[in-house]
Amino acid sequence: MSQKYNIAVAGATGAVGNEIIQILDQRDFPIDNLYLLASSRSKGKKIEFKDQEIIVEDLAEFDFSKTHIGLFSPGGEVSAEFAPKAAKAGCIVIDNTSHFRMNKDVPLIVPEVNAKDLEEFFLDKNKSNIISNPNCSTIQMVVALKPLHEKSIINRIVVSTYQAVSGAGKTGMDELFNQTQNIYGNQEIKKDKFTKQIAFNAIPHIGSFLENGNTEEEQKMIDETKKILDEGIKVSATCVRTAVFIGHSESINIEFDSPLDEKKAHEILLKSAGISVIDHRKDEGYVTPVEIAGEDKVYVSRIRNDNSVDNGLNIWVVSDNLRKGAALNAVQIAELLINKYSNYII
Repeated sequence: MSQKYNIAVAGATGAVGNEIIQILDQRDFPIDNLYLLASSRSKGKKIEFKDQEIIVEDLAEFDFSKTHIGLFSPGGEVSAEFAPKAAKAGCIVIDNTSHFRMNKDVPLIVPEVNAKDLEEFFLDKNKSNIISNPNCSTIQMVVALKPLHEKSIINRIVVSTYQAVSGAGKTGMDELFNQTQNIYGNQEIKKDKFTKQIAFNAIPHIGSFLENGNTEEEQKMIDETKKILDEGIKVSATCVRTAVFIGHSESINIEFDSPLDEKKAHEILLKSAGISVIDHRKDEGYVTPVEIAGEDKVYVSRIRNDNSVDNGLNIWVVSDNLRKGAALNAVQIAELLINKYSNYII
C-alpha cells in the first residue's frame, strides 16, 4: 500500500485555500487525514472534499504534531505566528504568504525552475521546516524565463504586469463585481480594497510604496527573481491591477548576454515543462486571461525580437494566479516532498 499523508490547509476558507483543496482532489494527492483550518470565525463551517464534508477547525487551537505537511495561505501576519509553531511540531510548512520568502534559511521554490534547492534544505539538520511559495507574478515569469536563461544568460528584465483582482483575495473580486454592477445601475461607486476605482480601470499600485519608489509587489518580483533564478539578473518591474477577475498577464522584455532570437526562443519554450506556447501572428493567435482561468500551465505568446537593444526579446506571459500562481505551485512542492524526500517527512 502506498504511503498516505496527513495534510493541513491553513486559510482553508480563502480563495487560495479553496483552490488548494480542489487541486489536492483533482491530482489525487495521497491523503490519509485532511485538516481544514481557519480563524475562529470560520470554525465549524463544512467544506466538501472527495464526497465528504470536513469541518473547519480553529487554526489557533490545532495540534500540528499530527500532520506531515501544512499548506498555508492565511495571510502574512497569521503565517508569521503559526507557521513556525507548526514547523517546530514537525510539520513541513509550504507557505503562500510573503513573510518568509527572503529569509536565507527558507527555500523559495518553483518546481519547474529550482527544485534542486530542496536538496540542500533537507540536508540541513537545523532546517526551518518552512518552504516558501513565491509571489504569483514572479512564479509565472520565472517559469517562462528559466529555459531561456539556460540557453543564454539573461542580463536584464523589464516587466510590466496586468494583475487580476483575485490576487487581492475574495474582497478584491467582490469589489470589482459590485463596482461594475453599480456603474450600470447608476449607483454610488464605493472603493475599499483598492486605492482607486477598479471597475473599467487599471491601477499602477499593488502593495505599499517603498522609499525607492517601487511598490511592495514590484520589489517582490525583483528580489524573488534574483533568489530563484540568478542574483546577477537586473530586474525592473511595474505592477498594475486591472479589471480582470482571474489571470495575471505580463509583458516581459529580456536582454541576453548572447544572441537568442525569436525562432530559437519559440523552440525552447515549446519543449519546456509547464509551458504552453500559443503564438500565431493573426487575430486571436495569442492568449488572454479569459481563456486560461482554471488552467495549470504558464502560457506564452507574442514572442518577438526586440531590435532596439542587443540580444533583446519580448514575450507575453499569462497564467491563472490562483492556480499556478499560488495553490498549484504549493501542491507541486508537496508532491516533490513525497516523491523525492519522503524519508524526511515520516
